[in-house]
Amino acid sequence: MNVTLSIDKQVVARARKKADALGKSLNQLIRDYLQTLAGGDDPERSVEEFRSLSGRGNSRGWRFNRNEIHERS
Repeated sequence: MNVTLSIDKQVVARARKKADALGKSLNQLIRDYLQTLAGGDDPERSVEEFRSLSGRGNSRGWRFNRNEIHERS
């Protein structure tokens, strides 16, 4: 369904910058917000979002070491 909104140009410009920083279009950002607002999250969509966000980190070779984490100076 298409929806027409009346929004200040400056607000749209700032929102587009935020959406771009998130790697999304303004349309997708609004759609996501309305989905969250309306509830009834789609499990398949949640899995897809998790997959898209997974594996983006870079540990630069660092490995978790429990003893180092709890070591006191």
